[in-house]
Amino acid sequence: MKKPIVGITMGDPAGVGPEIDVKALLRREVYEKCSPLIVGDAKIIERAVKMFSETVQVHPVKRVEDCRFEYGTIDVFDLGVLDHTPFEIRKESAACGEAAFRAVDTVIALAMEKKIDATVTAPINKAAIQMAGHHYSGHTEIYAEKTGTEHYTMLLAHGNLRVVHVCTHVSLREACDRCKKERVYEVIRLADKACRAMGIPSPRVGVSGLNPHAGENGLFGREEIEEIQPAVEQAAREGICVEGPLPPDSIFPKALSGLYDIVVAMYHDQGHIPIKCAGFTWKPGEKASISGVNITFGLPIIRVSVDHGTAFDIAWNKMADETSLLEAIEYAVRIAGSESGI
Repeated sequence: MKKPIVGITMGDPAGVGPEIDVKALLRREVYEKCSPLIVGDAKIIERAVKMFSETVQVHPVKRVEDCRFEYGTIDVFDLGVLDHTPFEIRKESAACGEAAFRAVDTVIALAMEKKIDATVTAPINKAAIQMAGHHYSGHTEIYAEKTGTEHYTMLLAHGNLRVVHVCTHVSLREACDRCKKERVYEVIRLADKACRAMGIPSPRVGVSGLNPHAGENGLFGREEIEEIQPAVEQAAREGICVEGPLPPDSIFPKALSGLYDIVVAMYHDQGHIPIKCAGFTWKPGEKASISGVNITFGLPIIRVSVDHGTAFDIAWNKMADETSLLEAIEYAVRIAGSESGI
């Protein structure tokens, strides 16, 4: 079978993106699963390659058709944004924000044109993107606008713990207002479809409450009674195996124990904190271990991302951990080969 072509963005060049891209593509097993293509600046990737290998070659291309897809050669869809623009590593700048944005914009276009089969994103710096004049709150919103998608959700995964969100990059006050029946129902359906795309034939969906104790029968809020419970009941009537709303402080331990294949979280931190507690490890004096991925479901193209930021504090000193990127590539390949689609 033809291996899927996976476009991997450079990320913010002042951060760990180029470093983890190169470290991932130094692994032969990546080329055994897919045909990887970095989208960004070839000169930046060459700089990262020199940190780790004296033999690997960077192959700049302007067309996907010109890629070699051979282990030992890293193909780069060369944008050359920073070829004549100086920048400082480990520092936010408009120049790096522009380079990072252009990589994302290009990889989306390549996927929409069917030139590549899936996209994987390295971390961007939101402030740098804003400094460059691109007013988005994150990757997800860029993908939604560029693909014309209105209904989508963020999915985080670490091992068997999977979480989708009713809302993400908004204030906590606004998040409460966004927990409406229609949106909760939509995300339950996306959660079920996402699990099927990842090879789970009969997903069990757990839905978190918004308030402490899932509202305690209206004592701590009525969102569960008026919005979340009706959405759960509607999804259940349509044949989805779904349960909730359940207290937020108990649903995630249940999911970790295998009672649910995926959890519908109501807002950003409710879903992110358990994933990062499970996947991120820091030990004094040692390199951080960071695993877990971020997937956007509901798009017409495949998008998987690392579940960490630009890590300016450790960038360009060989300390960045490529584990999350390797997992993202693995998920992208799996979804690209799924009959359930995205």
